[in-house]
Amino acid sequence: MLNQELTKSQKYNQNKLQKRIRRNTGQAIADFNMIEDGDRIMVCLSGGKDSYTMLEILQSLQKSAPISFELIAVNLDQKQPGFPSHVLPEYLEKLGVQYKIVEEDTYSIVKDKVPEGKTTCSLCSRLRRGILYRTAKELGCTKIALGHHRDDILETMFLNIFYGGKLKGMPPKLVSDNGEHVVIRPLAYCREKDIERYAQSAEFPIIPCNLCGSQPNLQRQVIKEMLRDWDKRFPGRIETMFTAMQNVVPSHLADFNLFDFKSINKESGVINGGDTAFDKEQFTDVSPSQDDVIEVDPAMALNVVQVS
Repeated sequence: MLNQELTKSQKYNQNKLQKRIRRNTGQAIADFNMIEDGDRIMVCLSGGKDSYTMLEILQSLQKSAPISFELIAVNLDQKQPGFPSHVLPEYLEKLGVQYKIVEEDTYSIVKDKVPEGKTTCSLCSRLRRGILYRTAKELGCTKIALGHHRDDILETMFLNIFYGGKLKGMPPKLVSDNGEHVVIRPLAYCREKDIERYAQSAEFPIIPCNLCGSQPNLQRQVIKEMLRDWDKRFPGRIETMFTAMQNVVPSHLADFNLFDFKSINKESGVINGGDTAFDKEQFTDVSPSQDDVIEVDPAMALNVVQVS
């Protein structure tokens, strides 16, 4: 009986989690006009939690969307030693989604070109992008969907700030490097911890990445750990930082290519609040997000009248 109730509770929370991810994904798609009527979307599936979640949520949205669009899942088999090549075809067949497995031995190229101990991410990413762009063209796809989420976008911003000297993140929608495709990130508003919990409850057949995730001391991993630490110690900070990325005030930064500071004079008037940006900040206590609270189905709650 207890196991049955636990299963009901888990199912209740999984449905709640899916609704939240679905809502955030739908909002991002609407805000950035990611999907249009008649689109043929290539969903890049790596075998990780993010891309599995993205595919499932897009399938769910496809059923209720007021527009018509196609989905085709594409996986790039990079010929890593021990890669379980049967996992994704079996999963996609069971899911009933159109798919294509592209086989390219980028693993050998990366190992040959990158010295031992050096980060392989950059070269691997360039090779992978080129192959995916080519595949999208061959399949006649109008959009390429990637599984990056909100935390990825913030991590990229801090990577650029700390190591690149740029205030630059990861856009939810852009034109590909070769200028031929529109790339979208439907999970741009979704939290990684939500995706992690959902992937665990959905029991996706996760395939680990041996090329990047196993390499120690990666700059991105350092940033990820920093953000996770902030999220634990300062609830609400991550949400505030992402909000800031959507609330940019160029007149109060220092990029004279982005804002015409040279033409400012006393006739210009007060611009975006003037010096009020530097007044004493007002801080408020931030309570943990309600989204972090695991709820139990009310129907399963115990009605305790008295304990003696």
